[in-house]
Order: sequence, then C-alpha cells, then structure tokens
Amino acid sequence: MRILITGITGFAGSHLAESALGRNEVEVYGTLRNRSRLENIEHLLPRLHLVECDIRDPFAVQSVIRDVTPDRVFHLAAQSFVPTSWVAPEETITTNVLGQLNLLEAIRQLRPETRIQIACSSEEYGLVHPDEVPITEDNPLRPLSPYGVSKVAQDLLGYQYHASYGLHIVRTRAFNHTGPRRGEIFVTSSFAKQVAEIEAGLKPPVIQCGNLDAMRDFTDVRDMVRAYWLALEHGEPGEAYVLASGKAYAIREVLELLLAAAKCPISVEVDPQRLRPSDVAILLGDASRFRARTGWRPEIAFEQTMADLLAFWRRKVGPKRAAD
Repeated sequence: MRILITGITGFAGSHLAESALGRNEVEVYGTLRNRSRLENIEHLLPRLHLVECDIRDPFAVQSVIRDVTPDRVFHLAAQSFVPTSWVAPEETITTNVLGQLNLLEAIRQLRPETRIQIACSSEEYGLVHPDEVPITEDNPLRPLSPYGVSKVAQDLLGYQYHASYGLHIVRTRAFNHTGPRRGEIFVTSSFAKQVAEIEAGLKPPVIQCGNLDAMRDFTDVRDMVRAYWLALEHGEPGEAYVLASGKAYAIREVLELLLAAAKCPISVEVDPQRLRPSDVAILLGDASRFRARTGWRPEIAFEQTMADLLAFWRRKVGPKRAAD
C-alpha cells in the first residue's frame, strides 16, 4: 500500500508516519515545504519518500498526486495554531481551505479511487452550551476563531466532494491531542518546556500561562493517529467522526500535573499576551459513533502522555544546557 501524508514533518504527521512504517507492506510518502524542519522525522528519513510541495500551489499538488499515485491520503497539512489565525486569518484560510481544494481537485482528476482522510477539528464546534456536552457529530458548528472557520470549510468541502464526485472521504473531528514532539506553541508543550528549562536553570522559576479555566479533552497523539488509520480502514465514506477521550481537563489541572512532576518549586503567572480575543470554554467529545464503527478507544493514560511529553522536553533542553 502506498500512502501519502501531507504535512508529514508536523506533530501528528510524524507520529502517523512512524505508525504506518510499523505495518507490513506500506510505503510512506510525505509532502513538505522547502522551509520545513525535519527534526520530527529525522529518525525515519531512510525509510520515507519525501516530496517538496506547497499545497497552496495547485500545479505542485497535481504533480505529487500524478507521481506518487497514492492508495490513501492523510491530509494533515494546515496552519494549525488557533492564536496565529487571529493575526494571520488570510494565511489560515488560504492554506487550509484552498490547500485542501487543490488536493481534492487533483485526486478527483487523477486518482479518484484514492481513500482520503481529512483531519478536521473540535474547534469547529466553538460556542458550546452547557446542555450540549459531551459533543457529538450532531452538535451545531459555531466556530469562534478564523482557524475554526477554516476547519468547518475543510470539513464541509470534504463532504461535498464525496457527495458530488463519489470520492472516498472520511472526516475526523479530532479533539486536543498531545504527546512527545508537540510544538512548543501549544499549551501542554509550552508548560512542559518551561518546566524543563526551569529545572535546567535556563529561566526563572515562573511559568507564563494564559486562560487556565478552559477545559479540553486530551488524547495521546499515538492513539489519535491509530484512529486516523482506522478511519480509512473501516470508516463510512462521507461521514464525520468525533475522535476524543471522553474526559475533559481544565488547563489548570494540566499545569498542576506537570508542576507536581517538577524537580524544583515553580510559581505561575498569567501573561496577557497569551489570552485570546474569544476562547472556547469547554471541548468534551463523545467518540461513541467512531468506536461503534471501528472499535477504537484511547489506550494511553493522560498521566503517561504528560510524563512522556515532559521527558521529551527534558531531553531537548539538556543539550542546550551542555552547550551553554
């Protein structure tokens, strides 16, 4: 089987590549941009086939589909950081929506038998009322950020291309996922990195944070990419599936978990720059529909995920301390 992962150098992309390479008779291709950093996939490079492609360029995307002729495409490439979408809404919409449109058009024209997984997001739900939790596939979509709007567009575009052209498309609405290699701009990784730097004596013993009251449903990225694979194995084409653990943690609880594992006392300080113009109060998902279809459920405990994430940052910070 020949699979193509767009955004393979990213957080989820690297874990999906790692997981796919552990399967029999799977060739893994991935797209990257000329400025993409390879550190997430360095350990996999001899076994990967990498293709330079900016998904905003329709001709480049067509070339990739023509040359790779993938059996399956996992579409993960995106501008995926919610705060960035506030300061760069045009880039977010262009990358996420037009980039996907280019991909779907290329597959429709050149490789219509390909199975496609579209990585959508819980941010599509946005404003969720107390009586609407836990969130299912049937909840209203009320996005509260340009990023959320872009993911709604991706989601519905995927449905439209299935309904109009019969493409085998499965949409996965993933709730928050984290783990080793998570980018430092994301909250769990930001906290873990700050703890590691404080332990190494690289910064004062104060953690900078934003809104600690928001509640999020976290799944380990290694469980999440397993779900992505199952979506194309057993998911119903045209359907959207919530992928979530079914348990929500206040960001404050996440921070307290890391502080309890720290090797020194650390205080906490709110940084106004880390607060968003509007924030989703709670994201708690119900993955019952996906579980019934595929048998998937998260296997890695959140405490283990956070321990692995903190260990990852301790390893990365260690060389910095030695260099200093």
